[in-house]
Amino acid sequence: MPGKTLQRKNMSEHDEQVALFEWAAWQVNLGVEPLRWLFAIPNGGLRNKATAGKLKAEGVKAGVPDVMLPFPSQNYNGLFIEMKFGNNKPTPKQIEWLAWLNGMNYQAKVARGFEEAKQIIEDYLLGLGEPYAQTNE
Repeated sequence: MPGKTLQRKNMSEHDEQVALFEWAAWQVNLGVEPLRWLFAIPNGGLRNKATAGKLKAEGVKAGVPDVMLPFPSQNYNGLFIEMKFGNNKPTPKQIEWLAWLNGMNYQAKVARGFEEAKQIIEDYLLGLGEPYAQTNE
Protein backbone atom coordinates (compact mmCIF):
# COMPACT_ATOMS: atom_id res chain seq x y z
CA MET A 1 0.00 0.00 0.00
CA PRO A 2 1.36 3.46 -0.84
CA GLY A 3 2.69 5.44 2.06
CA LYS A 4 3.75 2.37 4.04
CA THR A 5 6.85 1.74 1.91
CA LEU A 6 8.41 5.18 2.39
CA GLN A 7 11.35 5.44 4.75
CA ARG A 8 10.44 7.59 7.77
CA LYS A 9 14.06 8.70 8.16
CA ASN A 10 14.85 11.78 6.06
CA MET A 11 11.17 12.45 5.35
CA SER A 12 9.89 15.98 4.86
CA GLU A 13 6.48 17.60 5.15
CA HIS A 14 6.30 17.33 1.35
CA ASP A 15 7.00 13.58 1.46
CA GLU A 16 4.42 13.07 4.20
CA GLN A 17 1.77 14.89 2.16
CA VAL A 18 2.68 12.90 -0.97
CA ALA A 19 2.28 9.69 1.07
CA LEU A 20 -1.15 10.90 2.22
CA PHE A 21 -2.33 11.43 -1.34
CA GLU A 22 -0.89 8.09 -2.46
CA TRP A 23 -2.82 6.41 0.36
CA ALA A 24 -5.99 8.35 -0.55
CA ALA A 25 -5.71 7.26 -4.21
CA TRP A 26 -5.30 3.67 -3.04
CA GLN A 27 -8.41 4.02 -0.85
CA VAL A 28 -10.42 5.43 -3.76
CA ASN A 29 -9.43 2.35 -5.78
CA LEU A 30 -10.77 0.24 -2.90
CA GLY A 31 -14.09 2.08 -3.03
CA VAL A 32 -13.71 4.86 -0.46
CA GLU A 33 -15.47 7.37 -2.72
CA PRO A 34 -15.26 10.49 -0.48
CA LEU A 35 -11.44 10.49 -0.78
CA ARG A 36 -11.83 11.09 -4.51
CA TRP A 37 -12.45 14.73 -3.55
CA LEU A 38 -9.42 15.22 -1.27
CA PHE A 39 -7.19 18.00 -2.57
CA ALA A 40 -4.15 20.09 -1.65
CA ILE A 41 -4.10 23.85 -1.25
CA PRO A 42 -0.68 25.04 -2.46
CA ASN A 43 -0.20 27.95 -0.07
CA GLY A 44 3.21 27.09 1.35
CA GLY A 45 6.71 26.80 0.02
CA LEU A 46 9.47 29.17 -0.91
CA ARG A 47 8.82 31.28 -4.00
CA ASN A 48 10.54 34.13 -5.72
CA LYS A 49 8.98 37.59 -5.32
CA ALA A 50 7.34 37.60 -8.76
CA THR A 51 5.59 34.24 -8.21
CA ALA A 52 4.59 35.20 -4.66
CA GLY A 53 3.11 38.45 -5.97
CA LYS A 54 1.11 36.65 -8.67
CA LEU A 55 -0.23 34.10 -6.19
CA LYS A 56 -1.21 36.83 -3.73
CA ALA A 57 -3.02 38.68 -6.54
CA GLU A 58 -4.85 35.41 -7.36
CA GLY A 59 -6.10 35.17 -3.78
CA VAL A 60 -3.59 32.96 -1.96
CA LYS A 61 -3.80 33.71 1.77
CA ALA A 62 -1.26 32.99 4.49
CA GLY A 63 -2.29 30.37 7.03
CA VAL A 64 -4.86 28.45 4.97
CA PRO A 65 -4.50 24.71 5.75
CA ASP A 66 -2.69 22.40 3.32
CA VAL A 67 -5.39 19.81 2.60
CA MET A 68 -9.16 19.84 2.27
CA LEU A 69 -11.79 17.12 2.05
CA PRO A 70 -15.03 18.82 0.90
CA PHE A 71 -17.22 15.99 2.13
CA PRO A 72 -19.70 16.41 5.01
CA SER A 73 -19.45 14.05 7.97
CA GLN A 74 -21.22 14.23 11.33
CA ASN A 75 -22.26 17.87 11.65
CA TYR A 76 -19.21 19.18 9.76
CA ASN A 77 -19.26 20.72 6.29
CA GLY A 78 -15.80 19.37 5.43
CA LEU A 79 -12.33 18.67 6.76
CA PHE A 80 -9.16 20.79 6.62
CA ILE A 81 -5.72 19.50 7.63
CA GLU A 82 -2.61 21.54 8.26
CA MET A 83 0.39 19.25 7.68
CA LYS A 84 3.39 19.57 9.98
CA PHE A 85 6.47 17.42 10.36
CA GLY A 86 9.18 17.17 12.96
CA ASN A 87 9.21 20.06 15.41
CA ASN A 88 7.32 22.46 13.15
CA LYS A 89 4.39 24.19 14.84
CA PRO A 90 1.44 26.05 13.35
CA THR A 91 2.03 29.75 12.76
CA PRO A 92 -0.25 32.33 14.36
CA LYS A 93 -2.01 32.77 10.98
CA GLN A 94 -2.52 28.99 10.71
CA ILE A 95 -3.93 28.85 14.24
CA GLU A 96 -6.27 31.73 13.34
CA TRP A 97 -7.50 29.90 10.22
CA LEU A 98 -7.96 26.60 12.09
CA ALA A 99 -9.99 28.29 14.81
CA TRP A 100 -12.12 30.21 12.30
CA LEU A 101 -12.79 27.09 10.19
CA ASN A 102 -13.78 25.11 13.28
CA GLY A 103 -16.13 27.93 14.21
CA MET A 104 -17.68 27.81 10.75
CA ASN A 105 -18.70 24.14 11.10
CA TYR A 106 -15.66 22.59 9.45
CA GLN A 107 -13.31 20.24 11.20
CA ALA A 108 -9.80 21.71 11.01
CA LYS A 109 -6.82 19.95 12.54
CA VAL A 110 -3.04 19.76 12.54
CA ALA A 111 -1.46 16.47 11.49
CA ARG A 112 2.13 15.61 12.27
CA GLY A 113 2.86 13.52 9.22
CA PHE A 114 1.15 10.96 7.04
CA GLU A 115 0.06 8.55 9.77
CA GLU A 116 -1.65 11.21 11.84
CA ALA A 117 -3.33 12.78 8.78
CA LYS A 118 -4.57 9.36 7.70
CA GLN A 119 -6.02 8.74 11.18
CA ILE A 120 -7.71 12.16 11.20
CA ILE A 121 -9.36 11.39 7.86
CA GLU A 122 -10.44 7.89 8.90
CA ASP A 123 -11.90 9.20 12.17
CA TYR A 124 -13.65 12.03 10.33
CA LEU A 125 -15.25 9.68 7.81
CA LEU A 126 -16.30 7.30 10.61
CA GLY A 127 -17.80 10.17 12.61
CA LEU A 128 -15.18 10.01 15.36
CA GLY A 129 -13.37 13.29 14.74
CA GLU A 130 -13.03 16.04 17.31
CA PRO A 131 -12.34 19.72 16.56
CA TYR A 132 -8.84 21.12 16.70
CA ALA A 133 -7.97 22.33 20.17
CA GLN A 134 -5.34 25.01 20.39
CA THR A 135 -4.31 23.66 23.79
CA ASN A 136 -2.97 20.51 22.10
CA GLU A 137 -0.25 22.50 20.37
